[in-house]
Amino acid sequence: MILAFGTERAPSERRVALVPDAVKTLVARDITVRFERGAGRAAGFPDAHYEQAGASGHDSLAGALEGADVVLRVQPPSAQEIAVLPAGSALACLLRPLDAPEVAQALAQRGVEAFSMELMPRITRAQSMDVLSSQSTIAGYRALLLGATLLPRILPMLVTAAGTLQPARVLVIGAGVAGLQALGTARRLGAVPFGYDTRAAVREQVESLGARFVELDLETGDAEDAGGYAKAQDEAFYRRQRSELAKHVVQADIVVTTALVPGQPAPLLIEESAVAGMRPGSVIVDLAAEKGGNCACTEPGQDVVRHEVTIVGRTNLPAEVPAHASQMYARNLVTFLDHLIDEESGRLRIDLEDEITRGTLVAHAGEVVQPVVRERLGLPALPADAHTGEG
Repeated sequence: MILAFGTERAPSERRVALVPDAVKTLVARDITVRFERGAGRAAGFPDAHYEQAGASGHDSLAGALEGADVVLRVQPPSAQEIAVLPAGSALACLLRPLDAPEVAQALAQRGVEAFSMELMPRITRAQSMDVLSSQSTIAGYRALLLGATLLPRILPMLVTAAGTLQPARVLVIGAGVAGLQALGTARRLGAVPFGYDTRAAVREQVESLGARFVELDLETGDAEDAGGYAKAQDEAFYRRQRSELAKHVVQADIVVTTALVPGQPAPLLIEESAVAGMRPGSVIVDLAAEKGGNCACTEPGQDVVRHEVTIVGRTNLPAEVPAHASQMYARNLVTFLDHLIDEESGRLRIDLEDEITRGTLVAHAGEVVQPVVRERLGLPALPADAHTGEG
């Protein structure tokens, strides 16, 4: 089997699909690994390290991909990159099929077997392949550090000869992987952390990190779907939630928002009036900026100041910590490949009866096969079909 990866060309993307240690693991399994020279440079991995791990470097993406059976990426491929993908090859990356379903359709037309890593089912045996969790861990850590850096005050309490400095208050909205990491980081830095989530079940996780769980006077009902994600609520709920959250937002020095509903715009949780009520110099780090943001003042891709409050709207925080983000992402990919590769033949085995394979497979045998992606493309539903395929 030939596996290939190249340089990520999306703006501000510094991660790489494979790190040298991951290459070493794959080569030990008799997989030929090719890479485009310079692919890991932005993440701190020089070409020489890949070559020492057993990979062969090529001067162009097309050269690295020629004859490849499997292609690994971080971001979705552009039209130009799709054009050099070998027909019949398999692609695994963060495909964003719910946001850009046309990419999945182009891959199907190219004859590529495409896997979307963010569609990984939230089941126990898939935890080591869960890219969203690994990258959210990095994002939550980075978000709190950005808030601490931009805040014109320090986070911990200090008792000095010059007086006592009170600790900063940190409010994290959304206690998923990113939110919990932000809370833990805030606690380690000496701030007083508060965590809020519509899912009451996460209270114990918030408190286990030394944070205080924020309770709002709201009826949340069944706020969690079968996959463990927060469910979308109606606008009346969000309106009441914004009013209640504002009382806590105005008391915080740093607010980190993480609320996302898969495949939908980010819910608005912080109104401009709440921002205006915060102390001058306070910071909001909006991890939902890519989907429009949880804050009314968020401008995706930019850091802005509104009402003397800094609102951070960066859309790819994991790429700001590319070495460890790439290391974790590569481990997810290698584990996923282990799942797909047939031990006897050493080839990919696409078993549509397997929950992990079926859940992540977006393009197969020339068709877009994920029902929700087909719906977004306006395509008719495929007939029920369960079979296995060899790749």
